Amino acid sequence: MALPKEMRLKGHRTFSYIHKNSTTYHGKLMTFKIARSNPEILLTHKSTNTSNNFRVAIAISKKVSKKAVERNKLRRILQEWLLTNMQKINTHKPYWLLVNLKFGDFCNNKSTLLEEFQNLMFKSRLIK
Repeated sequence: MALPKEMRLKGHRTFSYIHKNSTTYHGKLMTFKIARSNPEILLTHKSTNTSNNFRVAIAISKKVSKKAVERNKLRRILQEWLLTNMQKINTHKPYWLLVNLKFGDFCNNKSTLLEEFQNLMFKSRLIK
């Protein structure tokens, strides 16, 4: 199950904004970059009033896996966790999150991946 359009980040200006203005949280398997939302960047994408809400982008390098099928599987696992654990209460937070997976041999260990993802979500105070 994919993230709804109103929760996704897109556009090169959005990503360059996040890289320049973010706070980074490091884990063994991934890094989080969190920046305050900037809806003006998304105006060209014709976003509606949801542009100031919490938005996410999950970037998985080819170094993680050469196969797109495996990278998409990892992306769907993280997106599913977000959809089930992010309550409607948290969607008003004006933050943009970029998740970068580091390369490593964790494709088969879903629980380790989700555990670290959850720990970084708590560490970054996106969930309580």
